[in-house]
Amino acid sequence: MLVLIIASGSFEILSAQGKTRPNIILILADDMGYSDIGSFGSEISTPNIDKLASSGVKLSQFYNSARCCPTRASLLTGVSPHMAGIGWMTSDRQQPGYRGELNNECVTIAQVLKTGGYATYASGKWHVTGETKYNGDKKNWPLQRGFDQYFGIIPGAANYFNPAGLTSGNNKITAGKDFYLTDAIADTAVKYINMHAKRKKSEPFFMYVAFNAPHWPLHAKPEDIKKYEDRYLAGWEEIRAQRYAKQLKLGLFDPSVKLSLKDNKIPDWNSLSAADKKLWAKRMAIYAAQIDCMDQGIGRILNELEKEKMTENTLIVFLSDNGGCAEDIERGEDKTLEGLGTAQSYQSYRINWANTSNTPFKLYKHYVHEGGISTPFIASWPNVIKPIQQVISTPASIIDIMPSFVEASGTTYPTRYKNTIIHPTAGKSLIALFSGKKLEERPLFWEHEANRAIRYQNWKLVSKAKKQPPFVGVWELYDITRDRSETIDLSKKYPEVVEDLASMWDSWAKNNRVYPLRPPKVEK
Repeated sequence: MLVLIIASGSFEILSAQGKTRPNIILILADDMGYSDIGSFGSEISTPNIDKLASSGVKLSQFYNSARCCPTRASLLTGVSPHMAGIGWMTSDRQQPGYRGELNNECVTIAQVLKTGGYATYASGKWHVTGETKYNGDKKNWPLQRGFDQYFGIIPGAANYFNPAGLTSGNNKITAGKDFYLTDAIADTAVKYINMHAKRKKSEPFFMYVAFNAPHWPLHAKPEDIKKYEDRYLAGWEEIRAQRYAKQLKLGLFDPSVKLSLKDNKIPDWNSLSAADKKLWAKRMAIYAAQIDCMDQGIGRILNELEKEKMTENTLIVFLSDNGGCAEDIERGEDKTLEGLGTAQSYQSYRINWANTSNTPFKLYKHYVHEGGISTPFIASWPNVIKPIQQVISTPASIIDIMPSFVEASGTTYPTRYKNTIIHPTAGKSLIALFSGKKLEERPLFWEHEANRAIRYQNWKLVSKAKKQPPFVGVWELYDITRDRSETIDLSKKYPEVVEDLASMWDSWAKNNRVYPLRPPKVEK
């Protein structure tokens, strides 16, 4: 599947005004594309997320790290995924940037905020450790990484109705009757707020709510699917065009930003048979239902904050860990249309609908073109953020969340933690940005599976990896301020810009444990 900010200045100013430190809730969606919520262009019903947007601010150019594990590692620590130890996934590749575990040279937001007296809670998907066995070394499980309470799944995906790896604290638990993971994650967050209000209301809290929705498998409750069962018979071209038109109306893009071409791997909707149209429409209906259910859960969280009179001084941030997922997954006992969406089915919505999720961009999760790394970002804090400028177009990144939360909470980011020198955070606090000031211009960098990119000033240099060594693909150059959907490659027109940006990327890679690219998995 998120908030930050101080419109009137720093934490010191808040203290001088007699205001208390904010509660902070970070909400993460999983494998959700840029256009999949109403306030970023979608037809999916997301009134609670949209309410956060209308009461706060939206960042239209906010970036993640293209994949579940590296995004979570960087989000939680404020350093690049490689410096946190998870440059790829959670398998150990015997290189410092690719150990598949959070290393001891970084700290989580929870570990930092605890030093300032914050209670810390986590509910949802963890996925920043390769150790998922209950009798294994849990050094990188939530409780060992700064959280007081935890409920969720340690691995990266699960059956929503009967998930393996379901965990409370450090212990295995089993799903009960009528269990649905998205509901359980939200309801546990509500329980934590209620518990905190009863026991520690005078203390602030930090809560990380990491939904696994709408990550595959396509599992949703029948009543949620029913809302969308006919909606997507319009087809992916029509839905994509409708979303793009709505995005322009919402002011997310200047009209100079064009809708990228439909991926050539996707057939024309009207070339499909009636039976195939029905099948594809149901896949997207289930995906929409997963997002709808997540929004309902966020609504229950917001209602609990209101009930406990915590709304005004709670900072909430919402974002997604990567773009829509093009992976082709089809497993499970039941592969029929009728079984699709049930516990016996196990499917994804595939490239056909991922292209729509990432409107108006191209490419997907895994890649560092805009479709892979662009996330809707919403920040709400009624006490402080005033929605004077609803859409902010300044580029920012998940590395900025740690320093923003540190400033908002009045805590101090450490240089050492438990006698170990800690990497300095790579990000910048966004508090000045939300107070109407300019954010200092800086380059942003990406690498995942040898997909490479740098964004600086009006340029973006990006490369799609090759499948064979040395894996690096050719550089593409885009004027990203005018061509956010990366439609016109200017690399041949401006070779000197390519050379300069490529040199900057190489220096960053050398300083951030990125090399060697795509190190092989080491079998134990």
